[in-house]
Amino acid sequence: MRSDRLLATLLLLQTHGRLPAPEIARRLEVSTRTVQRDVEALSSAGVPVYCERGRRGGVALLEGYRTDVTGMTDDELRALVALGASADGGALGTALASASRKLLAAVPDARRDGVDRARRRLLVEHQGWRRAPEDLPALPALDAALVADERVRIHYATGDAADATWRTVDPYGLVSKAGTWYLVAAHRGQPKMYRVSRVRDVAATGTAARRPDERDLAEVWGELRDRLQAPSDEVEVRVRVDPAWAPTLRRVALAVQAGPWRLEGAGADGREVMTAPFRSLVAARAGLLGYGEAVEVLGPPELRDEMAAAAARVVALYTVPEQASPD
Repeated sequence: MRSDRLLATLLLLQTHGRLPAPEIARRLEVSTRTVQRDVEALSSAGVPVYCERGRRGGVALLEGYRTDVTGMTDDELRALVALGASADGGALGTALASASRKLLAAVPDARRDGVDRARRRLLVEHQGWRRAPEDLPALPALDAALVADERVRIHYATGDAADATWRTVDPYGLVSKAGTWYLVAAHRGQPKMYRVSRVRDVAATGTAARRPDERDLAEVWGELRDRLQAPSDEVEVRVRVDPAWAPTLRRVALAVQAGPWRLEGAGADGREVMTAPFRSLVAARAGLLGYGEAVEVLGPPELRDEMAAAAARVVALYTVPEQASPD
């Protein structure tokens, strides 16, 4: 316990430069006398720590003295610090968060700002929507834009590659949710999430990101995630419809819809693209799955994935051989 406290004292002094002994005692939940003994122990161990008297005095390290985390690149430091900051609750999560703070404090000043800024643009969630492994060719370019805190143009597909369009976004950061990566970014002043596997290309703009507010990644992501998962929240659904079914779908208002269908246009193959608000993702999946291949969901990406997963479960149900009944 004492070795942990000595290390904590050293890292506090590295981070703040000089602190009154009572303040160190308050932060470490020990007595002032214990702090004084710890300072003596650090000094005996060769750490250039000393005490200054007076109103502006306190415990301080000799100017220029730093411990360092050697052998680690900025990317490695950022990944470890982000892991600790994003850890789930429980004893292990608490330990990781504490280790993350200590690791960041041990980084020299010249590296700390960049590591901390990049760390705040990365979030990892270990629970959530189940997904298959993905190809992520755009991830390195997006990560580079986040490190540089730059606005970026993405070629993003809501459905297949034919639907990809260019859009300029101001990134808040990247989120890994149960192995699926999302870019959280503002588009035309509105925070949105983009699945990284659907980013076909990335173009740097060379200009600083201009987010509409100063909220951090965790806060914006939490709002977007909760909005998506809330069963009562409406969601705008975009579909491509077989021409034989398009007139029927235009006339039918499903009970789970929050508004009527709107026609966007028809493609060369005669299939119509339509949009409508639904009461929730779950409601949209339930209402559209019965149309089978006649209706293809183009967006949002989460609904398209849910439709594919539900269809796969139906196929699996009917391809498993039925067990013979006992005589």
